[in-house]
Amino acid sequence: MAETKNDKKPLSHKMTINSAELNKRLGYGKSFDVGKRVIYVNKIEVQLFYVNGLMDTNFIQMILDDLIGLEIVEKNKSIFKNVEDTIVHHSVETVLTYEDVIMKVLSGLIVVLVDGEDKALAIDVRSYPGRGPTEPDTERVVRGSRDGFTENIINNTGLIRRRIRDENLRNEIMQVGECSKTDVCISYIEGLANKELVKEIRDRIQKINVDGLPMADKKLEEFILKQGYNPFPLVRYSERPDVVANHIIEGHVIIIVDTSPSIIITPATYYHHMQHAEEFRQTPSVGTFLRWIRYLGIFMSVFLLPFWLLLCNTPEILPKALSYIGPKETSNIPIYLQLIIADMGIEFLRMASIHTPNAVSTSMGIIAAVLIGQVAIDVGLFQPEVVLYTAVSMIGSYATPSYELALANKLSKFVILIFTAILGIKGFMIGSTLFILFLASLNTLNTPYLWPFIPFDGRAFFHLIIRTKASESEHKKGGKTIGDATL
Repeated sequence: MAETKNDKKPLSHKMTINSAELNKRLGYGKSFDVGKRVIYVNKIEVQLFYVNGLMDTNFIQMILDDLIGLEIVEKNKSIFKNVEDTIVHHSVETVLTYEDVIMKVLSGLIVVLVDGEDKALAIDVRSYPGRGPTEPDTERVVRGSRDGFTENIINNTGLIRRRIRDENLRNEIMQVGECSKTDVCISYIEGLANKELVKEIRDRIQKINVDGLPMADKKLEEFILKQGYNPFPLVRYSERPDVVANHIIEGHVIIIVDTSPSIIITPATYYHHMQHAEEFRQTPSVGTFLRWIRYLGIFMSVFLLPFWLLLCNTPEILPKALSYIGPKETSNIPIYLQLIIADMGIEFLRMASIHTPNAVSTSMGIIAAVLIGQVAIDVGLFQPEVVLYTAVSMIGSYATPSYELALANKLSKFVILIFTAILGIKGFMIGSTLFILFLASLNTLNTPYLWPFIPFDGRAFFHLIIRTKASESEHKKGGKTIGDATL
């Protein structure tokens, strides 16, 4: 286990002691990617520590050239000060402890130590390996930017800065994990975001005591929110810089975790997960139409199968005009069990497509959906209507912008389906009521999960239903936010 922050050990004046300590703790000579160079400036030993692969080697050559070419030493300055003034770089920081030196080196910085000095220079020359900012697969739009966040926290903050050139934009960085020292950044606009919310998030992150964050943002979310076995997402994830920038301008606080391309948006209500960038890339009327269609799809993904099962089990409540609804043939397998099997089968297909190479995933999907579905009907395993309504329900699930919300809605659908199968109309009403009550009982960072519906806020609810013009969206500092409505 790494030493805690309170046990930081200061650097020594003697280079032999510093070098031996750092060689041991960094594994120099054992780890091939840990590098060290020794040079002499005016007969005084200078050592450079770095990690290959986290930085551009050209920077090492430039710094070495500067130091080796240091022929004129000002006598009224120490060697350390002469070295500091000689290094031509935009980011040079002084560090005083072994722990800080180690963290800087393992983060991709070059650390320079001078014999006779109990401090060192950290030069930020990080160049993390990674991919380019391509458009995320899960948030594609017909019109709009094609860049997306990457696994590099520096690139991600740069993509946000490019869209928000506000002097009040704050990017506070801290490290989480005694072993991993993962960089975590909280971003917000000072004076616009709620101060109590910013303080609450900052305090929760600083209180995290864990060895590391191997799952990056998701593990951090679990430490911050402690939602237990609640399936509904309490934060929103996005890989689009324009979406995140829009939320920051609305007063949200975002969390960026190094090595993750997904950005955490807080606070996020149930309705935040139902919005998509495409609604704001079209005219207000078209955007409103797309929003209503999306809402309908999400509603059907939860209630269509339980409601159809209710109509099948109680056909007497159907009007004559809808008497055609329901299976026309009997089957040895109960309808509710057919629905569960069919829904689980589509889940198998979805999971298989994730692990299948792209070259054959499309063909596999067509074979599974058409061939297996038709064979299941022919052999009498499923009624034709079961396949139809299950497919419509799944399409509604895929229309849900948030992948996490789609999975949570699926679990809710199964619960309501079981209640309906056991208790009929009463079960459907009980399951639906419990679903709404459960959502109403949730809070995400002191924000009601169903706001602005519960508690009701007319103006915000109107902005939720109607995609208003940009000129009608007003922002008030420190207020609650929802989509393009800020209160």
